[in-house]
Amino acid sequence: MGTREDIARAVQDGAEAGRTGQPPTACPHPRTLLLRTAWIRGYAPARREREQDRAE
Repeated sequence: MGTREDIARAVQDGAEAGRTGQPPTACPHPRTLLLRTAWIRGYAPARREREQDRAE
């Protein structure tokens, strides 16, 4: 897989983790990789959305 595909997949995986309520420590990528940042970019908005839905 190419870099763009890897990044897109990491964002999607992070969003799925956020939607399902997994903790941020579930990220499979080491801190030193750009893929970790991509995973968090997907995770954070999905997690906020999930928390807002639960609050209503």
